Amino acid sequence: MEVHLVDGTYELFRHFFAVPSHKTSEGLEVAATRGVIGTLIRLLEDGATHIGVATDQTIESFRNELFDGYKTGEGTPPEIFSQFPLVEALIEAAGFKTFPMVEFEADDALASLAHIAREDSSVSRVLICSPDKDLAQCVTEDGRVAQFDRRQQLIYDVNGVKEKFGVKPDSIPDFLALVGDSADGIPGLPGWGAKSSSVLLAHYEKIENIPLDSNDWDVSVRGAAKLAETLSNNFDNAQLYKTLTILRKDIPLISNISELEWAGPKEHFEELCSRLDASKFAERLKNISA
Repeated sequence: MEVHLVDGTYELFRHFFAVPSHKTSEGLEVAATRGVIGTLIRLLEDGATHIGVATDQTIESFRNELFDGYKTGEGTPPEIFSQFPLVEALIEAAGFKTFPMVEFEADDALASLAHIAREDSSVSRVLICSPDKDLAQCVTEDGRVAQFDRRQQLIYDVNGVKEKFGVKPDSIPDFLALVGDSADGIPGLPGWGAKSSSVLLAHYEKIENIPLDSNDWDVSVRGAAKLAETLSNNFDNAQLYKTLTILRKDIPLISNISELEWAGPKEHFEELCSRLDASKFAERLKNISA
C-alpha cells in the first residue's frame, strides 16, 4: 500500500491565497478550509487509502526557544488563523487521521509518520504531499519515502532532490543552514548562495566536514577564501541553523499504520459541510464510501 502524508498548514495557506473569499451566513471565512478538504477528497478519488494530515495548531514551536529569529505568526492574516480550528474539525469529521501540533511543527509530524510508515513492511511507498524544502530531507535512498508536489504533479526521489538542490536528502539541513530559509526565519550565512553551498555539500556532505581553510578544499568555488572566512567566523551560528532545520522523526504519533486508513466520514460531517456551504463534499464522500 501507499501512505499519503499531507501538510495541512501548507494546504491552508495555499488555498487562502489561491481561491476567492467565501463567508457563510454566520460570517465565517471558509474558502481555504473548503479548498483543503477538497484536496483530501481528491486524494481518495485518485485511489489513496491511508492518509495522515498534520497541521500547526500554533505557529510557534520548541524552535522559538532555540532562536529568537525563528518564524512566528506575526504578519499572518487573521483570516488564516481563524480557519485552523475549523479545518482541523472538518478534516477529522471527514474521517481523516489528523495531527494538530503544538510543541512540535507539522513538518516534524510528517517526518515522524514517514519514519514509522517506512518501517512497516506492508507499505510500498510513503508520499509526503508538500513542496516545502525542509521535507526533502525525509526522502530515502531506497525510494520508499518520496516528496510529492501535487500542485505540479512532481514526485521527488533521491535523484529528484539532488537535481533540484544539488545535494542529497541527508544534506538538506546543512544546505538550508548555509543558504537560509526565509519562510522559517533562518538567515543563513552571508555570501553563501545555493551554488557554492551545493558544490561544497555535494562533496563534503556536512557542514562539519568542510575545512575552515579554503586551501584545504578539494573542490573549486568562486570566492572560496571569503566563504571559508565567513564559515569560520559564523560556525556556531551555522550549527544552530542546522539544528533548527533538522526535523524530528521520533514523535510517537501512531502505533500502527492501520490508524491512517480512511474508513469513511463521521456522522456529523454532512451537517458541518452544510454550515460551510459545502454540501457537495458530503456527496463526494458518500460516493467514495458506496
